[in-house]
Amino acid sequence: MNIIITGAGKGIGFETAKHASESPNNKVLVICRNILEINKLKRENVKSVEFDLSNIDSYSDLSSIISDYFHSGIDVLINNAGQFLTKSFAETKQGDFEKMLNINLKSPYFLTQALLPFFNKNAHILNISSMGGYQGSLKFPGLSAYSISKGALCTLTEALSAELSELNIKVNALCLGSVSTQMFQEAFPNFEASANAQDMGAYISNFAQTGHLFYNGKILPVSLTIP
Repeated sequence: MNIIITGAGKGIGFETAKHASESPNNKVLVICRNILEINKLKRENVKSVEFDLSNIDSYSDLSSIISDYFHSGIDVLINNAGQFLTKSFAETKQGDFEKMLNINLKSPYFLTQALLPFFNKNAHILNISSMGGYQGSLKFPGLSAYSISKGALCTLTEALSAELSELNIKVNALCLGSVSTQMFQEAFPNFEASANAQDMGAYISNFAQTGHLFYNGKILPVSLTIP
């Protein structure tokens, strides 16, 4: 499979790329702001691209790089890159809110749009959301902007599954709960996460490659705890 993973410089994205690239049948392209860690894998089937996804106007350049690498088209896109903010509703500025939307919503929207001509039939777009954006889940003070952006990503998932159905492209979202990452520890410093990044990366990698055989347009919670 030809697999793209955004936000793979560390944490869950890195572990997802590591697991996906273990199969010699996969070609993996990772997009992140810092490629130092991912380059340590030194795997021939992994290509790293250093790119700031907030620079949406340059997505045409990025799509050219991707199309040159994947001559046979794209099978999987994992929109994993995320921006995080812990700040009360009253203190959140417009710039803070825009940062959340740029990476957590606009990036998967416009990256998917830019890559649309290159997807193979029965391709899978997997959006990585959060339990903070899952409808009906418990919400927490200081995470309003983050939760709103991740909730919007869930709605985008449902909308794209309808928009892209004629192209036979499947779209799903995983809403992750507590995973031991730097981002989670910043939000809940006194809480022990129920999963580690390695196991979650393996789960995401497997789901990205097979989940579209059973699901489409689904928002799936992946969580053992609250949060």
